[in-house]
Amino acid sequence: MNLHNAEFIRSAAHKKDFIHDGRPQITLAGRSNVGKSSVINRLLDRKNFARVGNAPGKTSHVNYFLIEQKVYFVDLPGYGYAKVSKAEKARWAQLMEDYFADGQIAMGLLIVDARHKPTADDQIMTQWFQEMNCPFLVVANKMDKLKKSEIAGNLGRIRETLVLRENDLLIPFSAEKGTGKQELISLLLADF
Repeated sequence: MNLHNAEFIRSAAHKKDFIHDGRPQITLAGRSNVGKSSVINRLLDRKNFARVGNAPGKTSHVNYFLIEQKVYFVDLPGYGYAKVSKAEKARWAQLMEDYFADGQIAMGLLIVDARHKPTADDQIMTQWFQEMNCPFLVVANKMDKLKKSEIAGNLGRIRETLVLRENDLLIPFSAEKGTGKQELISLLLADF
């Protein structure tokens, strides 16, 4: 599969706009400031393909990117920190709940910040993937911001906090430097 052959298809603001065409959907979930769009851009080797903003909360819809006419990367609104109104946060929460209930996820990518302990929302997302038996990977982004002496401890804390099972994969990643890109692409392409 050629990850460079990618196109933006749709921004879904309501569940009626969700795509149901039978293609697998790889869904990216994570906090508002964790770098989901940057991860997509790194995987595709394209700058600003998925919009990246200076402030958290730029992704406010369910965004569909079609890769090689075969699989979607689906970028969800972030949860947690974002300077938006309570009404907008509630709309995002409902949109995400509708998307998860829609049953289209072939694989989940939970993006967490390698520098920090995962949040309660990250834990809930992990539990959802596990309870629904949905294949998922945890991507520890921003590895380039850690000292070498911090890496093992931080990855261990992520694994422990999220209560990852032995077979749940945790991928060290840097959207900035490209660390972990080949490993993640190999894992994604193995299934699709």
